[in-house]
Amino acid sequence: MPEAAEAPIDTPEAVPSPKTPQKLDLGDLHYEGLMDCVHCGLCLGACPTYRALGVEMDNPRGRIYQIRAVAEGRLPLNETFVEHMYLCLDCRACETACPSGVHFGARMEEARGMIETHYPRSRMGRLLRDFAFKRVFPSRPLLSALVAGMRFYQASGLQWLLRRSGLLNALPGGLGQKEALMPEVPPGPLRRPLPEVTPALGPTRHRVGFLTGCIMSLLFGKINRDTVRVLARNGCEVVAPSEQVCCGALNIHNGERVVSKDLARRNIEVFERSGVAFILSNSAGCGATLREYGDLLRDDPLYAERAKAFSAKVRDVSEFLADAGFTAPAGAVRARVTYDDACHLIHGQKVSKQPRKLIEAIPGAEIVPLRNADQCCGSAGIYNLTNTEMSLRVLEEKMRHVRAANADILVTGNPGCLIQLQAGVRRAGLKMEVLHTMELLERAYQA
Repeated sequence: MPEAAEAPIDTPEAVPSPKTPQKLDLGDLHYEGLMDCVHCGLCLGACPTYRALGVEMDNPRGRIYQIRAVAEGRLPLNETFVEHMYLCLDCRACETACPSGVHFGARMEEARGMIETHYPRSRMGRLLRDFAFKRVFPSRPLLSALVAGMRFYQASGLQWLLRRSGLLNALPGGLGQKEALMPEVPPGPLRRPLPEVTPALGPTRHRVGFLTGCIMSLLFGKINRDTVRVLARNGCEVVAPSEQVCCGALNIHNGERVVSKDLARRNIEVFERSGVAFILSNSAGCGATLREYGDLLRDDPLYAERAKAFSAKVRDVSEFLADAGFTAPAGAVRARVTYDDACHLIHGQKVSKQPRKLIEAIPGAEIVPLRNADQCCGSAGIYNLTNTEMSLRVLEEKMRHVRAANADILVTGNPGCLIQLQAGVRRAGLKMEVLHTMELLERAYQA
């Protein structure tokens, strides 16, 4: 436990003087990692909430100061602290901008874990959180049932009726705005599990594991199938173990670390048994989480080393294909194509050139640059549901650049970004497709 320290000279003026400071059990908080921040401010321009609000406490520097102050007992863990922590999109753009190498995303997730350990939420709030993060997200049957209900809502015409009536916009809690973000749920056949093993088309060059994901498998089953076909076309035998579970990303982002660690251990065991050389993901958020299992389980004596070995095998599918060598498609996709960097791909996994390399190999594709492609779209896991107003402000900033690109196809590499950008395109009335990188690549192969 760190000793209370004197406030540094650059203490933000907005920090209230705590009346009842209390030292806390820091839990997973890697306190020493916070000390890497030198408060230089180079991260400020990269932070979406600071660009929107201009508030010192809502940028990475200010948030790190608050976390340190709470950890040292100089600031109470109260509602104000919780609001500033959860207003962060955890987009990690600050990590790319930071000259000191502060691993801000992990520290933010640890701070949220500290919140969920100590902050007294209402009984209803706690019940809802426990149901979502401890029951639904980790459970394939429950999540499947939820998605099936969404499919019925859309296919039955109920969605059309409610939207046309305007009733959704009259309900409290911004329900109309949240409902407008809902993606089209695919029919049942596209929500079925992938085969455990998909053989390579031609000679086998690699044997790879594939994380099917929760949201990817249920809302973007076609993309998963396109991904496996692209890998098979490039000499990969693809293993998708049926026993794999949720990667734990949404739980980690929201401070539910006990469940996250259990999910991580189960995935490590499953993929260890598969004997694959690489573990691939087509979801930027999932891939970033898998790559941080070593950090998540760093204090687990039974899994720390196994988690490091697991994370060392993880690759984004676009990264793997570009680096391992892929066969350029012969078919043409004649369209203006622009690419948007998913935050957890460019900032979390440091993957940016590889997806562009794949797209540039497609015959007929006219590559259109997207200004500020590395800026967050506002999706951020379930942030667009929990902080809808701020999410839409961040989305509108992104859509200004999307409109200016004037492309036929907008490509990205994360399910949350797909949902958010599709909603942005609908809101803007644009005639533009929003596709995953693997979806576009498979279209070229089929052409």
